[in-house]
Amino acid sequence: MAFKLNGRIWIEGEDRFIGIGKLRLLEQIERTGSISASAKALGMSYKRAWDLIQSVNKQAPSPLVSTQAGGERGGGAVLTEEGKRWVGIYQNIHERFQEFLNLESEKLASL
Repeated sequence: MAFKLNGRIWIEGEDRFIGIGKLRLLEQIERTGSISASAKALGMSYKRAWDLIQSVNKQAPSPLVSTQAGGERGGGAVLTEEGKRWVGIYQNIHERFQEFLNLESEKLASL
């Protein structure tokens, strides 16, 4: 039987600041401009998505997501410059982590 190394990585602050799930949500918000549409695309409730956004905004030096309430023009959500910066930081860490897992998996496969 071949073994493969697997794992997850996240950045912690007061709580889990950002991990793969929050990254995917932030990426969807960047694409759609909507928390509701992003939640739907990821198969999560709007409340869950809102709670995740509140969590990252509370822990970050400045908000990662800026929201505008609905109304005549409709609502929306956008990543702030800080949000885009943290998406890049986490993506970079995640890519390097995946490279580590792949390298170590190759070593396990040769045992």
